[in-house]
Parts: sequence; structure tokens; C-alpha cells
Amino acid sequence: MSDKGRFAVVIGKAALGVWAELPRDIQERLFEDAVGGEESLRQELAVFLHDHHPRTAHPPKPAALA
Repeated sequence: MSDKGRFAVVIGKAALGVWAELPRDIQERLFEDAVGGEESLRQELAVFLHDHHPRTAHPPKPAALA
């Protein structure tokens, strides 16, 4: 693996590690740069982030009123 590829991997791991702490605009910019218009990758990455980072998860559904 080239230095560029190796650095991309370690920076990617670091970004995932602090994802929930990043401001929303930075998350969106990184996300858009990462998916590069690939719709299948967009969906997969969105699901991964929602599953692994509570701040990016959908809000819980409201409980039924009694």
C-alpha cells in the first residue's frame, strides 16, 4: 500500500473514532466527500453511521399515548 493509501486509512479510522464529536457541517462535508456520488455507498455508509453513532441515529419513535 502506498503512503497515500496508508494515510487515508489511518485518517479515516480517526475520523470514525471522533465522528459523534464533529460539528454537523463537518460530518456532512466528510460524508459527501467520502461517497463521491455513489448512491449504493451513500446508503451503506449512512446505515453504518446511524448504527454506530447515536448522535447521527434517527430519533426514537414516540411511545403510544395511554
